[in-house]
Amino acid sequence: NHSSTEIDATSGDIITVTIGATVPTGFEHTAAEEIKEKIGVDARISKDRGRVFFPITTDKLFQVHLLKSVDNLFVVVEEYHHYQFKESKDETLMELQQLASKLPWTNALEVWKLNGTLKKKKGHRRGGNVAKSKPNCETGDVTVADTEQQELPQAVSAAEGQTGAEDTHGGETCTQDSDEAAPGAKLIKFRVTCNRAGDKHSFSSNEAARDFGGAVQEFFQWKADMTKFDIEVLLNIHNEEVVIGIALTEESLHRRNISHFGPTTLRSTLCYGMLRLCKPQASDIILDPMCGTGAIPLEGAIEFNSSYYVAGDNNDMAVNRTVNNICHIQKRRADKGSVSGLPIDTVQWDLCNLPIRTSSVDIIITDMPFGKRMGSRKKNWDLYPSCLREMARVCRPGSGKAVLLTQDKKCFSKAISRMGGLWRKQHTVWVNVGGLHAGVYLLKRTGDVFGQTPEDVYESRGTVNTQENEKDDKELS
Repeated sequence: NHSSTEIDATSGDIITVTIGATVPTGFEHTAAEEIKEKIGVDARISKDRGRVFFPITTDKLFQVHLLKSVDNLFVVVEEYHHYQFKESKDETLMELQQLASKLPWTNALEVWKLNGTLKKKKGHRRGGNVAKSKPNCETGDVTVADTEQQELPQAVSAAEGQTGAEDTHGGETCTQDSDEAAPGAKLIKFRVTCNRAGDKHSFSSNEAARDFGGAVQEFFQWKADMTKFDIEVLLNIHNEEVVIGIALTEESLHRRNISHFGPTTLRSTLCYGMLRLCKPQASDIILDPMCGTGAIPLEGAIEFNSSYYVAGDNNDMAVNRTVNNICHIQKRRADKGSVSGLPIDTVQWDLCNLPIRTSSVDIIITDMPFGKRMGSRKKNWDLYPSCLREMARVCRPGSGKAVLLTQDKKCFSKAISRMGGLWRKQHTVWVNVGGLHAGVYLLKRTGDVFGQTPEDVYESRGTVNTQENEKDDKELS
């Protein structure tokens, strides 16, 4: 059924195009693994962190929207790996204007049309609120109002998830706007979004988007509209790498599971990356002792549903949000006629005194308080050792694993060193969480029996271990 739709939409021809995807920084390899596994093609990881590129034929376009590790999707119009920018700002901007009419737009626009026929109508977030950009942080969602033509895909900025802490010039989003319009019954509205990273450019993102957008408008005779647009043209510049694309997602795919958001709700795409890191197996018991809105166990219960999930929190509001999110997913599944049940339960508890039998949990996976938006750095010095000790108690010796996300790296390393050999750090993935440089730590539970090892060690040994851990982190990063 899908194939016939695509062939019709492309006038009988199946074409090959390059798809670009933004992913949570640090989990580019995870995304490449999933693309190989589900679509059967090799993905190329961009120099610009948080992006991958891969080829597809248009008869497989629907599969791209089923990927769980990608935030936003776009079809590539053209790529330049070593674009030679002119030294003069005026010359560079003039060159960008001339570029608009020289690009091979045809295939990308065919894919955009096809994408509109494949995407089901969804309820869109209304309003033109743009999340404020912060220096050294990821660009937030750009929210747009519904367009007049519902069958056309709604586009949002594909900037999310690519600028890491080192990208001090990235994440600038801007639009080209004008009241001029070409006559026509079905007038296409568009905007240009420019994302730039690098310190050797003579121009700003605003200037690039303005001049390139003006040339696109002149070439196609489209109308520029920064909120009610049908097409979003993306101009991504990372040092001397330039990628021009057309957005295929109207809203970031990471919002798929959560209806009741909390103050620090994790993206579903980041949750998926954390889950893949610990490789859940059939019948594993997986615990999130600080579940917040339940984003991690919900993603697991949907995508790795042969395991069993227990979500808990000490905050009654967080527990209620998790329950509401689970009910929302179950109702959505029931409405579609599929099995509504999920292998997940929710409990309110004391994190440092879990009502769980010793050595009964296979995997612990959680987002620990950073001490910024939730909790405090001072409290973390007591909380981290206590919760790591309790996690070690309930986790199976020898085979148990923990995947823990935190930005409080110093406190975490110190807490691990004080665990008396109950945990061993195996791997660290550095990620960008709302502009904060954080680590996803994969820990292995040692074979030592809980209660038979010293739970605290001498300070001198702790200092040595902390230095070793920091050295390991630097090597992994």
